[in-house]
Amino acid sequence: MSTRTGPTGEAAPAGARTSGADREPEAAGQAAGGAAAGSTGSGRLPLLDVLRGLAILGTLGMNIWLFTAPGAEISVLGMDPPTLASAAADPAPGVVAEALFRLAMNGTSLSLLTLLFGAGLAVQYRSAHKRGLPWPGPYKWRALFLFFEGLVHFTLVFAWDVLMGYAVTALVAAWLLARGPRVRSAVAAVAGSVHVAAMAAATALLMASPDAAGGGSGGPDPEAVRLYAEGGYLEQVLVRLENVAVLRIEPVMTFGLMLTLFLSGVFLFRAGAFAPGAQGRRLRVRMAVWGLGAGVPMKVAASLLGSDGFLVERYVAAPVAAIGVAGLVGLLLDRARRTGPVAGALSRLGRTALSGYVLQNVIAMVACYGFGLGLAARFEGSGPWWVIGLWAAIGAVLLAGSALWLRRFRHGPLEAVQKAALSRTAR
Repeated sequence: MSTRTGPTGEAAPAGARTSGADREPEAAGQAAGGAAAGSTGSGRLPLLDVLRGLAILGTLGMNIWLFTAPGAEISVLGMDPPTLASAAADPAPGVVAEALFRLAMNGTSLSLLTLLFGAGLAVQYRSAHKRGLPWPGPYKWRALFLFFEGLVHFTLVFAWDVLMGYAVTALVAAWLLARGPRVRSAVAAVAGSVHVAAMAAATALLMASPDAAGGGSGGPDPEAVRLYAEGGYLEQVLVRLENVAVLRIEPVMTFGLMLTLFLSGVFLFRAGAFAPGAQGRRLRVRMAVWGLGAGVPMKVAASLLGSDGFLVERYVAAPVAAIGVAGLVGLLLDRARRTGPVAGALSRLGRTALSGYVLQNVIAMVACYGFGLGLAARFEGSGPWWVIGLWAAIGAVLLAGSALWLRRFRHGPLEAVQKAALSRTAR
């Protein structure tokens, strides 16, 4: 029999009623919330939308270097990107700018997006609970559809897609939502500990093997460089499919991290960390202080190790910093008396996050690869400034596009397709 959790988080039979403690957290503490942080008339939490929009721009800020590099997505494992260590050795403005840009983006936005996906899972659970539906019930079809969307995205657009990994993790996390809080806490602790131990061991191997740094090669594979500078679109699709085992290694390697962040997002949502009110603000203060206070120094220290510290920076320090970013943004919105243009633009992008994530990669692919504008080959060796400019330009398109789209439609295009495809499963 399907189950769902009651007000204490323990498993409860589907259809059973629970007390008000299990109701949406924004219902508590409304009076003290600022205009920008309060809930909307539709029951949405504006902070979640703003954070999603910020995370989408941040993932683009990291992925843009893959699209613009020689060999693009195929040569990523052999790249030796600028770090604080390389910037200290060569303090040229371009090197320093790229190192700082990567430091801010590397892993942080991806971890933030994963955390928010967990919060979204809690929203889905709450919705099913209110409608008296079993859990996970129809949600499993949503996760499977997301996996299909990720598979299409991986095949046709971007080799380092995150949607497939999110879908698999969501199925496991959804099952855990029907278990008690002790079970979820234990799973998160074990998964997180195993992940940190694995990253520490891998980093130790990198540091002990000089040839492993930077992929152990003298540069990108010439055939990969040719493929993305001169090759056709279908040829690139075939290469992704031929190398699927290697290109899908990140979600396999980081499954424990994703599961931990999913469950952390659920916990923070239920604790009211994204809701208005005094309790939410206290949680956001703690998130900002501890997350940034621990995460930023860890990221800096890992970056000072050079390429040897990449795994620690991206997969250990960045998740901690992401929690701090979520808290800091929430505190900034708490202080705002109204939703300003920046928060409004990010919120609209956050409401169309799935569409924005796919669209940014489609635009970058067409702009950078040889079958499109070929900007990557045209500006190769010209420094990082054009890459940062391209990121800003695509980001502006996403922000403007989401605003225009939501003037006429309630959901983003891919969100609407998903909603229509899954409408029968909710009946």
